[in-house]
Parts: sequence; C-alpha cells; structure tokens
Amino acid sequence: MTSLAFSRDPAVPGIASQRLIGAVYVAALFLSAALLFGIQPMFAKMVLPKLGGSASVWSVAMVFFQAMLLAGYLYAHLLARRLSFGVAVFVHLAVLAATFFALPIAIAQDFGRPPADGEAFWLIGLFAASVGLPFFAVAGNAPLLQAWFVRSGHKDAANPYFLYGASNVGSFASLIAYPLLVEPNLTLHEQSRLWTIGFAVLAALIALCASLVVVARQQLTLAPAPIAAAPLSLRARAEWTFLAFVPSALLVAVTAQIATDVASAPFLWVIPLALYLLTFVLVFRQRPLIPEAAPLFAQAALIAAIAILLVVSRWVPVEVALALHLTTFFVAALVCHSVLYRRRPEATRLTEFYLFMSFGGALGGAFAALAAPHLFKTVAEYPILLALTLIARPGVLEARFIEWRRQAAPILAAGGLLIAPALLLGSGLSGQAVVAFMLTLLVIAGLMQWQSRHGVRLVALGFVLFALSRVYEPGFTHATYARSFFGVHKVVDFADGRVRLLFHGTTIHGAERLLENDGAPVSGPPEKLTYYYDGGPFEEAIDAIRARAGGKLSRVALVGLGVGALACSRKEGEDWTVYEIDPELVRLSTQSGLFRTMPTCGRDLKIVIGDARLTLADEKAPFDLIILDAYSSDNVPVHLLTREAMALYRSLLSQNGAIVMNITNRNIGLTDIVAASAEAAGLKALEKRDPKAPDFNKTFHARAEIAVLAKSETDFGALSAATGWTAPSPAPGFRTWTDDYSDIVGAIWRKWRQGS
Repeated sequence: MTSLAFSRDPAVPGIASQRLIGAVYVAALFLSAALLFGIQPMFAKMVLPKLGGSASVWSVAMVFFQAMLLAGYLYAHLLARRLSFGVAVFVHLAVLAATFFALPIAIAQDFGRPPADGEAFWLIGLFAASVGLPFFAVAGNAPLLQAWFVRSGHKDAANPYFLYGASNVGSFASLIAYPLLVEPNLTLHEQSRLWTIGFAVLAALIALCASLVVVARQQLTLAPAPIAAAPLSLRARAEWTFLAFVPSALLVAVTAQIATDVASAPFLWVIPLALYLLTFVLVFRQRPLIPEAAPLFAQAALIAAIAILLVVSRWVPVEVALALHLTTFFVAALVCHSVLYRRRPEATRLTEFYLFMSFGGALGGAFAALAAPHLFKTVAEYPILLALTLIARPGVLEARFIEWRRQAAPILAAGGLLIAPALLLGSGLSGQAVVAFMLTLLVIAGLMQWQSRHGVRLVALGFVLFALSRVYEPGFTHATYARSFFGVHKVVDFADGRVRLLFHGTTIHGAERLLENDGAPVSGPPEKLTYYYDGGPFEEAIDAIRARAGGKLSRVALVGLGVGALACSRKEGEDWTVYEIDPELVRLSTQSGLFRTMPTCGRDLKIVIGDARLTLADEKAPFDLIILDAYSSDNVPVHLLTREAMALYRSLLSQNGAIVMNITNRNIGLTDIVAASAEAAGLKALEKRDPKAPDFNKTFHARAEIAVLAKSETDFGALSAATGWTAPSPAPGFRTWTDDYSDIVGAIWRKWRQGS
C-alpha cells in the first residue's frame, strides 16, 4: 500500500477548515471514549442484583469488554485496510444505525436465572446479548476515526496519534464523572436514556467526520507518494503486544494488591484506571508533557521500594503504602506506553498498531483477572509484572540472548542461593535473621540503582529482589494463603501464637484462640472473639430475639461465615443455615484443620454456597432470625442493602422474626442506608455501637456497630434505649438505595465527615 501526499488548492481557506476538522474529530473521539467507559460501570451495576455481587462478575465483565474492544479494533482495521473509504463509511454508519434497535441499554429479556455451573459463560452471553452491539459500535471509533483523519489533508494527518490522547481524555473524564456525578444523581434507567442521547450525538458527529473528509478530498489533489509503506516485522508486532500487555495486566494486579494488603475501599479501582488512562494522554502527543528521562530515573527506585514495602506493609501507614503503589504503577505504565508510542508505525499502519495494542491489553486483562487467581495463592502477579516493566527500558528489548546469559545468569544464580534456605528450612524468620534479611534487601535495592543504566542486569536484580520479598515471612511462625475470585485469604498466628486470625484482604474475618494468656493450650468450647464476644452488642441482639421467641429460635439464617464464630451462639434444637458466597472460605473454616470453631460448633450446620440475594430467594419456610454479617468487610455488597433486598428479608421473616445486621465498616457510613431501606420496606430499626473500645492485642475483641430490624417494635424484646439501643433515621434529603440507584461515594463522604 502507498501513502498519500496532498497538495492544496490555494483558494481554500486552509486554516479555518483545518480548525473545523480538528475540532470535530476531537469532539467525536472524546464523546466516543466517554460513552465507552460510561457503559461499563452502568451495565455491570445493572447485572449485580441478577447474578450477585461477587468479584467474578466484575472480572468477567472486564474480560468481556476488553475482548469486545479487540473486536472493535479488528473491525476498524478491516474497514480501513480492505474497503474503499466510501464503502467503509457506509458500513460503519449502517452499524451505528442498527445499534439504535439495541437501545436503550437494559438486561436482555431472554436471560432468566443463571445456572448452577458455568456462570461465567452465562454472564458473557448476557453481556453479549444486552450490550454487545452498542459497545462494539463504539469500540472501533478510536482507530477508525484516526484512519479517516489521515485522509483529511489536515497538517497533522501524517501523525494522527495525538487524537488517541484526546480519546483517553474522554475516557478519563467519564471514569471520574461516574462515581462523582452520574451515580449520585441518576438512576440506572436515567443513565441508560442519557447514554442513548449521547450515542445519537456521536452518530451525527461521525457522519460529519466522514463528510469533512469527502469535502477535503474534493479540495485536495491526491498523488501517490514515491515511498511505499515500510514492511513490518513479526518482532515489531510482538513488541507492541508485550508493551500493551504488561501495563494492562499490571492495572488489574495493582488494584488487587491494594485491595488485598492496603485498603479495599469501594471504587478504589477508579484511581489506578484513571492513572492508566492518564499515561496515554501524557504520551500520545507530538510533544510528551513529561520528559522521557524522568520516569526512567524514578522507575528503578520505586520498584525497589515496592519490594521492601511488600515485606513491611503491616507497619506502614495506609496513606503512605497507597501513594507508593499508585506512584510506582503510574511511572511503570508511563515507561511502557512511552516506548510503545516511540515504536509506532507510520500513519498508514495506524489501525494495525492499535489492533495489536488492543490484543496485548486483552491478553493482559485476561491473565491478571482470570488466570492469575488460579496460578498464584497470593497476588504474586503484581511483583512479576512490575519486574517485567523494566524490560521496556532502553536497550533491553534489543538485547541478544548472549547478553542475557552473560549479564543476568550470574545474578539469578546468586538469587537462587539466597532463596534456597527458605525452600529447605521454611520461610519463617525471627530474631537476627530478620535483620540480615532486611539488610540483604537494601543491598539489592542499592545495586538496582547503581545498575539502572544496564537494563539486563536491572531486570535480573528486580526479579531476585521480588522473589526474596515474597518467599520469606519475617515475624510470622505460621502463614497460610488461599485465593479465589473473591480475594486472598490469609491465616496467621498472632500475639506469640495465642490467637489465629483469618484475614480477607486487610479485614479480620475471624479469630480463634490457641493459647491462654499463661501459654497453656485452650480447652473447652471455642471462645467467641472479634465482634461476637459474649456481652457485646451482637450477642446482646441475638439473645434478646431468642428471649422474645420464648427461649428458642426455630429457623435461623446466617449470611457470612468467617471462621464460624456465630455458630457457637446456636442453642440445642435450633435449625441454623449458613449462606456464604466464597467456597474457599468454607473450606478454610471447615476442612483445612486450621480452625476448630466450625468442627466443634457447626459440624451439622447446612451451608449454602452462593450470593445471599439469590440463595435466600429460594427459601420457602420463614426464619425467626436472619443474621447478616456480610457488611463488615471494607467492600460492601451494595445489592444486599437496597430497598428490594430489605423487602426480600422481610418476606422471609416469621410473624415475630427479626434481622440482626453487622454494619461495622471503616469506609462507609451504613446507618442512613439501612434506616432508609428498612423504612421503605416497612421495617422498624434499632442501632447500637459498642460503647467499649477494647484492646484487641490483649482481649481480641473488636468494637462493633449492630442494627436490628423487625416488623414491629414489640419484636425487639429487651432491646431499648435504656440498654443503649436507639432508633436510627436517615439524614434529611437522603435518597433510598434501590436496585436502580445507589451512591457509594456519598456514603464514603458521610463516613469521612463524621470522622469515624
């Protein structure tokens, strides 16, 4: 294929027409990207009440959208390379017109309840049937419109890649606007209608883009350029794929790492994704806004700091750790995308370049979201991918095998010798061994800075440093990890082996005493710890509901297992059923041998695995008590708090039944949400916050905030203002959460404003 040279008619007002072309193309790409990133959180939120609020919903959704983005880029590539301009315009406008028959966006009517097995494939089918065509129609616009721009005769037609930056500005704006502006003010139905209006405007802008090219071609004399497009090697395509794969996978990995070891605040994924898009905005322009040397200078030091942080994270303030993770990710992604932009082909190869970029991005997302949870027990993909970003440094991609063997092999061999003791003697470190280990890490970190100009050596040092940081466990005599789609579970012995803790990310989901304070092994029934200790508001609420029922509860539903501490609150003859979404947590609590609470107190309990919103809907017989302990994690399943969810719980209560909810949360103020949803469902509510502030290191008791809901105030039994229970009411103007509306950021803001 030959490139095109343009000669302009002197009578044409070139500056004015160029400004118009530039403005229209920038507007179309901005709006297209905004719609592309607007549809993703909107539809995923629509699906949650249907399938449940599991992490797998988001993972599968992300993989679907990345796959559809790849399909859109392939479509754009074929239109630009295989069809004439006029035919390509006709085809694309026909696709846009057909998309209107799939609007407004809503869940496809032919999809009922998901199957017991193969939910991921069912979910992919649901996404394809519901939003496949609208997403596809928008997905290919970025490369396609840039390919059209090349034909416009604009002064920047030979280097249209700056338009990709404009596209990512739209993505960035849409991403930030959704939790801050769209979600708090619009229901899902209103969002869907607004998206339809935006799509109509986009279709008009795309038609205008095509017409501007037609006008420009009539005003320009086109002549074949004497130089044909340079051929592309397989290596060049592989490098594009790799340089897109690593940052895309790292985006998912750093989000998982933050949620696991730092904080799992809702919408925390917005920040890494926004930084990821920002790197495109900064790099894909004729004059990069950040000098290329700056991120290269910082990259090695930041990655070394992350390796050390992974070892000492439990002693580092959350704010410091979060800032370091995000800064390192931003710099690493910036380095990769800078190299990717420098290796871009000429404009005639533009759509192929974006196709391989999208291919690498889809592979990266699939690896980190779907494959990594099965390959690694911890978020091991995070340090691996960070080390891989070092390959983007100057000279590394071009290095021959003999250079890797001569420069990297000795470093990797030395690293193997340092790791060998952990494999032979165990990973636990104590005493002076911890000091020696930390000094070793600092020495290697210093060597990384010293060798930062020698890319191959730097890569080898980075892998050795990360391997050491993940293999050894300073300060722990026991650590067990388990991973599923729902997160990373960590079981550790704490306080000189007196208690064993179960962590889900950074949140303690259960504790069990192993030794008495005098060091003697515990005997007798397991002691209830954390939120569930005897005398705390949780047990107080359960005892009051039991007394109101005559001293015995017929049927009890417990949503959320932990280590099963509440199973020890069951009285003889009571029928308790546990509802837990994560099968790995069930295995840890009942079959791993790490905890004796469930084998002792809940050996005969029925456990139903699945999202509680779905599994409870299958129940026919009423419950005297429903215990909801699914809100104490940092990440809250929104669909379990809505008006419709409360109506479901109410329908399952016996005549004098009640609901006890653990609404303790570090990030979100749940009181207004629960009070408003309960009121909308015709339920009365009481709330109590534990007045004590126990010393967890000594008592292993945690301060809890508990809400009790019932059809009538008489069903609360002995719970009253005299014992610290008060009737909550939503703040003036608070909008009740429904399956169609919720406001996570507003709830976080209220919690922060209250200062607790």
